[in-house]
Amino acid sequence: MDAFAAFFLQWGYLGLLVGSFIAGSVVPLSSEAIVVACVGPFHMNPWFCLLAATIGNVSGGMTCYWLGTKGNLEWIERYAHVKKEKLERAERFIQGRGACMGFFAFIPILGTAITVALGYMRAGWLPVMVSMIIGKVLRYAAIIWGTIGIAAMF
Repeated sequence: MDAFAAFFLQWGYLGLLVGSFIAGSVVPLSSEAIVVACVGPFHMNPWFCLLAATIGNVSGGMTCYWLGTKGNLEWIERYAHVKKEKLERAERFIQGRGACMGFFAFIPILGTAITVALGYMRAGWLPVMVSMIIGKVLRYAAIIWGTIGIAAMF
């Protein structure tokens, strides 16, 4: 854990961006914990944290989207760790709602399946990315300003 904290202290906003990218792609990592650490104990600028976390996490999500566009179920299961059943469940969730469902890409576990399914279903990349940005900005803003509010109480 000390090495983890040292990485963010040393790399700052770039470390937050990279960590958020990894968390937004196929590796299970909590970008929320990284953001809380950066804003809380490390006292990094909340606006720059919001920007770095959003850019990194949306880039990771768009990587999952791209993987879905390849349409290879074997790749999706192997690299995105999304089983066929989870992909089918995400497809049913998305059905008839379109690219705006990218907004829900922030949902733990299901978010990756949603972005992969949007790519698999060939939803337009720009509406997916815009809806994903809106959802992730709102989530990170709530986390950041919640952290600041809680820290101010102590």
